[in-house]
Amino acid sequence: MLNILVLCSGNSCRSILGEALFNHLGKGRIKAYSAGSHPKGKVNPNALATLKRHRIQTGEFSSRSWEEFDGKGIDIAITVCDQAAGEVCPVYLNSTVRGHWSLPDPAHVTGSQDVTEAAFESIYAALEKRINQLLALPIETMSRAELAEALDKIGTGTRWGRGAA
Repeated sequence: MLNILVLCSGNSCRSILGEALFNHLGKGRIKAYSAGSHPKGKVNPNALATLKRHRIQTGEFSSRSWEEFDGKGIDIAITVCDQAAGEVCPVYLNSTVRGHWSLPDPAHVTGSQDVTEAAFESIYAALEKRINQLLALPIETMSRAELAEALDKIGTGTRWGRGAA
């Protein structure tokens, strides 16, 4: 079973949604966690509401520091915000396969509840699509180089596949 760490600076929205979706969609294949370089200390209530709308349990989520995962054997780290992608990762992630899936922060969207809900649903849908693309691959048997390439191509929306141009 692969351990995946979804990273974002605040660990309150996008990374929480990513952790939830990876665990929901990848049962038995992966165990996902989320963390932040500067965690906010609480999960955004709109992220939890989005998960509830999709019937995903929300009780286990918390906003944590990426330092908590030192020594946890993380196989894959995926940043979902540009700020976290630009930061120097902790030393324990140096040998981890890394990818970047840039997504806008739905917490910065202003407007009515419908507008906010739509922003969170958009991020949920983007993560769901990317995670399903990754889980459709034989990630357990892929080389580190193949896995890194797949993560990058999924993050940029480029088609990936063994033997693909």
